[in-house]
Amino acid sequence: MCGTCGCGDGAKATVINLKTGVATEIAHDDHGPGHHHGHSHPHDHGNDHSHEHGHDHHHHHKDDHSHTHTVALGTAILQKNNELAARNRAWFAGREILALNLVSSPGAGKTTLLERTIREFGSSHAFFVIEGDQATVNDGKRIEAAGAPVVQINTGTGCHLEADMIARALNDLAPSFGSVVMIENVGNLVCPALFDLGESAKVAIISTTEGEDKALKYPNMFEASDAVIINKMDLVPHLRFDLELTISNIRQVNPKAEILKLSAATEEGVDVWYRWIGDQAAARRSKISVQ
Repeated sequence: MCGTCGCGDGAKATVINLKTGVATEIAHDDHGPGHHHGHSHPHDHGNDHSHEHGHDHHHHHKDDHSHTHTVALGTAILQKNNELAARNRAWFAGREILALNLVSSPGAGKTTLLERTIREFGSSHAFFVIEGDQATVNDGKRIEAAGAPVVQINTGTGCHLEADMIARALNDLAPSFGSVVMIENVGNLVCPALFDLGESAKVAIISTTEGEDKALKYPNMFEASDAVIINKMDLVPHLRFDLELTISNIRQVNPKAEILKLSAATEEGVDVWYRWIGDQAAARRSKISVQ
């Protein structure tokens, strides 16, 4: 699936409509038609000198060719994804839909925050959700129980969502004009930074239990994020956690990112998050940019 990071080669993603129960597979042929996977294996001829003569140059040539092919393949995959993401972005814009791509490590609290947002802010905005996980519909069912239409995408061995998956999921989700589409990406702070989904904004979520240096460890993700949520603020009294250092590290990587401090479990600070969503949604309708 991902020729850039090497995950899930040949994997298939499954889009599951929780309302109808229909599951649709999306096959990823990253190498294009006519390409065949070649696997080289060591040859054992039962003697010590087999394949020792005249092969050093040949092997280096193969390695160089393989590296060049891999780089070209990764570039082509990202280019194709970006083209599809541009179509998604135009589709959202034409319907004045705010699409937020939520990214984090596993366990940072994305789903819990989504549940609370839907329950408490759903009367002000119509929420539609695309849930990304490698397996199970557990999170999708949680979102459905919270009161929002949801489509689950299971990526199998893939470590991120891609633009074509979003396009397919939108067919089933059918978000209304002027609504908010929340995309909960697979728990991973590496590859989702590379793959544009056509979102209006990317929101990185970290938790106080993860330490202060997340932004420094994963700079590409935080550079690409429009907002950073520091979740689980209710746990700070019980942790060795330096909030000011965390904010400083985020600012070092991305000085322009909006930083929101909250607790999805206790509702501390969530009003600021709701206000941010409201401002972004208003910007989509008025075609202006909110910084």
